[in-house]
Amino acid sequence: MLTLKGNLTIEDFKSVIFDRKTIKIDDSVYQTVEQSFNFLREFSANKVIYGVNTGFGPMAQYKIADADRKELQYNLIRSHASGTGNPIPEAYVKASMLARLNTLSLGYSGVHKSAITLMTSLINKNITPLIFEHGGVGASGDLVQLAHLALVLIGEGEVFYKGKRLSTAAVFKAEGLKPMQIELREGLALMNGTSVMTGIGMVNTINTNTLLNWVVAASSAINEIVEAYDDHLSLELNNSKKHNGQHTIAQLMRAHLKDSKLTRKREHHLYKAHHSEDDVFTDKVQEYYSLRCVPQILGPVLDTLNTVESVLTDEVNSANDNPITDVKTKSVYHGGNFHGDYVALEMDKLKIVVTKMSMLAERQLNYLLNPNLNNKLPAFVNLGKLGLNFGMQGVQFTATSTTAENQMLSNPMYVHSIPNNNDNQDIVSMGTNAALTTKKVIENAFEVVAIELITIVQAIEYLGIQNEVSSKTQTLYTQIRERVPVFSKDPVMYPYVNAVKEFIMKP
Repeated sequence: MLTLKGNLTIEDFKSVIFDRKTIKIDDSVYQTVEQSFNFLREFSANKVIYGVNTGFGPMAQYKIADADRKELQYNLIRSHASGTGNPIPEAYVKASMLARLNTLSLGYSGVHKSAITLMTSLINKNITPLIFEHGGVGASGDLVQLAHLALVLIGEGEVFYKGKRLSTAAVFKAEGLKPMQIELREGLALMNGTSVMTGIGMVNTINTNTLLNWVVAASSAINEIVEAYDDHLSLELNNSKKHNGQHTIAQLMRAHLKDSKLTRKREHHLYKAHHSEDDVFTDKVQEYYSLRCVPQILGPVLDTLNTVESVLTDEVNSANDNPITDVKTKSVYHGGNFHGDYVALEMDKLKIVVTKMSMLAERQLNYLLNPNLNNKLPAFVNLGKLGLNFGMQGVQFTATSTTAENQMLSNPMYVHSIPNNNDNQDIVSMGTNAALTTKKVIENAFEVVAIELITIVQAIEYLGIQNEVSSKTQTLYTQIRERVPVFSKDPVMYPYVNAVKEFIMKP
């Protein structure tokens, strides 16, 4: 069980979202939330506080009568539950709930503690609100997407529960749950924040880390298949450049290959004196960039990934709604902590480096499939009869097409602001769009890498080097072979590609 105290890490998200760990709220959190709520109730009695006794957005100039305050919150939730498109998958919604729960637990929102209690129950019982992809511009927070979360918390809308899409009311009745209490500004506090883009971003970051590990493994295995010289991975060469990511990738590849019988030492071959009289060298002096420059290509990916994780962790542990209730200073501050630019920019950066990984995988795949490049394997790593059988020819089209889609999707959302809300929101982040596009890019990249991994094990099969590759590549070989048999005939490929993709996407 994870005890929530307002300070979540990416490992906490992984344990709750993927390992199904339950959460409990620390007593100190309830005390903080109640203090914030009680202070806001007293402070707002004779003052103008946005979203408590005013309208919203451009309508903030209108005062709301005390008798209408609760109805104001219900109206906000219902009117903004206007999302369209595909439902956001449950894992990403659960991460968004966890992010929102953590933000509210900091005590800057002035919400009734029932919001905390109910959201905790939803997470622990795997009751996932129906939230749609389309609707958020990411500046007054994820208003539309979070409205669908708030709609469920007031007992309305729909949820996913035990594999079915059901009415919230029916599931609450079955589980003995009661809607949260609307007292002051619970609707606005739930909706006015960056938690959906941040929750999706956290899952994206976890998945990208998994993807990077597979790309490192595939890159290492290909170096074995072609019996590459290993000095491009050496400590000496890579440490002559000052980037931490490059150092780490090179170290990971050296560790992967440490017991390989196939990679070669340059000093054992090309540094021999008898080569000095050769006009043409039979040994390849240097490999293509997709093999030789992997630390330099994946190093920036790792450095970017680490930055993304840091920014998202800061965001999820921040107050990101408006206004901010500060019990310590006995005041309420109005501003724009709901603006999603931090997350939008990091998601754009993340999808760029993920696209670069899919490009690297596609080029390595092409290298294995083209005998004029590798000079070791039959065309398309075809283990059958050339001309009659096709090997990996068909799936290369899929890898190439999917990589091209990633290149197109990597255009930034961060700079695509469109004013709206009667120009009250005159510059916006599009952070949720950025996070969802990044999700698509990551899923695409896993497809390309899945195809590459199948090709790698087919190449190992053709060369008969199962006992010569490193122990880590042997493990990779076994894992893929458990899902894809050796084939010389032409099987229907899509079930195998999907099976490998599903396997490698597990964190």
